[in-house]
Amino acid sequence: MAKKIYVVELSCEERDNLKDLVSKGKAAAYKRRHAQILLKSDASPHGPSWADQQIVAFDVSRATVERVRARFVQEGLEAATSRKKQKNRKPKVIDGNAEAYLIALACSQPPEGRTSWTLTMLAGRLVELRLVDTVSTETVRRTLKKTKLSPGLSSNGVCREN
Repeated sequence: MAKKIYVVELSCEERDNLKDLVSKGKAAAYKRRHAQILLKSDASPHGPSWADQQIVAFDVSRATVERVRARFVQEGLEAATSRKKQKNRKPKVIDGNAEAYLIALACSQPPEGRTSWTLTMLAGRLVELRLVDTVSTETVRRTLKKTKLSPGLSSNGVCREN
């Protein structure tokens, strides 16, 4: 089966937007690279209409050039210069509200008879308070590690920092 070739023809407005994106230097590297690919592959009367081999010479893979062209033709300029949405991403178990409560809980006094909070106790408390439906101790550990906190209190009564 022959590979479909997508021809990019930019309007004056699209070309100006891409040139601004490339020249300003404030955009993410992948956005600038995709904009440069589109500008070089522009087959309109005002564009250079470079072949894939010429564009690949600028440290871009041929597959990237083909994907950017295809996304531009099929989905438009915005889709071609931005990242694709990841379909397989799971939503976070611990949102901002639950995370704030977890940090406050980890820095508070542990239950009576304990010297410090355990990850299991913290996870259980989050479920008890219905901040989350279920949560693993590993998720609690990663959340605390991200904030550089350790469960429990230090000897002087303040939350320990790793």
